[in-house]
Amino acid sequence: MKAFTQLNGVVCPLDRANVDTDAIIPKQFLKSIKRSGFGPNLFDEWRYLDHGEPGMDNSTRPVNPEFVLNFPRYAGAQVLLARDNFGCGSSREHAPWAIDDYGFRVVIAPSFADIFFNNCYKNGLLPIVLPSDVVERLFKECEAQEGYRLDVDLSKQTVTTPTGESFGFEVTAHRKHCLLNGLDEIGLTLAHADDIRAFEAKHRESKPWLFV
Repeated sequence: MKAFTQLNGVVCPLDRANVDTDAIIPKQFLKSIKRSGFGPNLFDEWRYLDHGEPGMDNSTRPVNPEFVLNFPRYAGAQVLLARDNFGCGSSREHAPWAIDDYGFRVVIAPSFADIFFNNCYKNGLLPIVLPSDVVERLFKECEAQEGYRLDVDLSKQTVTTPTGESFGFEVTAHRKHCLLNGLDEIGLTLAHADDIRAFEAKHRESKPWLFV
């Protein structure tokens, strides 16, 4: 899992509430369990004017010029700004995979669906909850200023605007540790590899009949 420490990135405003996981990555693209390759189909039904299917050449598909991800000013954005209840719907882990594969590292919203929120941390994404009035201000500033960027510092737990105004956000010590060090559940387990090997050796020695 990619570590997250600090990011200064362009912000893309997705001005929609209750964005569900089927909108984030439609069901027809869930046939793979690889964590990569989903970015081109992020928000597929909003992003393109035709119906997408796995294996299609997305570079030849007609894009929706009115959808925010297709605006040239938001090219290369790494911070997704969203509204309430982002990531609701089914629990598919492909949703954070698609957001990450597109290039976003941070999602900011007033609230998130619980399962999606947890899945973000397991896949190297940083979901940040900020008050609704703060998010509203960020939307207005982003839309008013092309190339609007935010500085996100996980160590300090702050989001800082171009004018230097900072907003704090909450994150548990465990999640913070995992993100700062790029550790998912497997990584956390492997951090105790020496202890695991020592236990296995002792177990084999004390109960050799189990290993015949």
